[in-house]
Amino acid sequence: MDIAVIGGGHGCYAAAVSLTEQGHSVRLWRRDAAAFGSVRDSKTIKVTDHKGTRDVAIAVVTDDLAAAMKDAELVVLPLPCHTHTSLAPQLAPLWQEGQVGYLPPGTFGGYIYAKAAVEAGNTANIAFGETGTLPYLARKHGEDNVRISVYATRLPTGIYPLKDADRAFSIIKQAYPAAEQITDLLDGALMNAGPIIHPPLIILNAGPLEHFDVWDIHNEGTQPSIRSVTNALDQERIDLREALGYGAPHFPLKNHYDDASEEWMYGNSSHEMLTDSGDWREDIDLHTHRYMREDTALGLAFYVSLGRWIGQAMTISEGLLAIGSAITGDALYDSGRSLESLGLADLSPGEMRQMLAEGIST
Repeated sequence: MDIAVIGGGHGCYAAAVSLTEQGHSVRLWRRDAAAFGSVRDSKTIKVTDHKGTRDVAIAVVTDDLAAAMKDAELVVLPLPCHTHTSLAPQLAPLWQEGQVGYLPPGTFGGYIYAKAAVEAGNTANIAFGETGTLPYLARKHGEDNVRISVYATRLPTGIYPLKDADRAFSIIKQAYPAAEQITDLLDGALMNAGPIIHPPLIILNAGPLEHFDVWDIHNEGTQPSIRSVTNALDQERIDLREALGYGAPHFPLKNHYDDASEEWMYGNSSHEMLTDSGDWREDIDLHTHRYMREDTALGLAFYVSLGRWIGQAMTISEGLLAIGSAITGDALYDSGRSLESLGLADLSPGEMRQMLAEGIST
């Protein structure tokens, strides 16, 4: 299958090598050609994982977005969510009939891409899927080297519009055998684990993060008291899902830490593999790091907006968002992703369900 991988970050490089090794023809695009470094010339990325270290040849490496998109059956967008609003207008005229975009994860970004295409006058029948986490726990080590510590084993995936779910999911499943079909895009967005695991870790570890040169919030920072907050926060997510009419499975985050429970998205022992890698021992700036600017300001704000929309209490979520705003000095909800910022706050629940099922009316 011809697949476009959009972006140049950790997950993008991991996707390019993994999908190539599965036998797909991959076109890897990033905005800054110079940032490709040797990858641009060699079309090769070195990958290290449980199988060892090897070079993987990528079919196409380009900074030409149209060339990357042309005739791709699947477009994988393993990008930080804050990139969606700038990239969506660029992609809007390039989507072709039958293409499927996959956001792992997306914080409802599939709607942003779909809306941009409609507003650009693109009438192609396109669909988007979102899942709950990046399919890889990965870190780049230099311009042409990526280490993948863990591969996802379960990827609950919602589709937009729901009327095209079977067609779109069949394409995603070819690339990601771990994908599991759920319902619509909001169902998929409410599986996003980033806004649950990362805001407590960065906010409740603010002291050591500022004191030490490097700090592993997934190791030293994941202590019982913080886990308790994470569990309470995740219960708010599950309660919100149920209030919106989404049933099990909910993929509770506590299963990620407990191999005796039902397998989570990364499978058993994944937390230990993550911390053993040492790749997350890093210098985290509380003001700029993606755990604050993406998972808190976008992801957690989105969850809070849904709670406000239906009158569902989100006490822990609201509190963490308020503390994050105090740390950064920014009103994170006001600048974040919400139903208000997406222009959806005035929809009734019934109108929301219809839009998710049928797509944006033109």
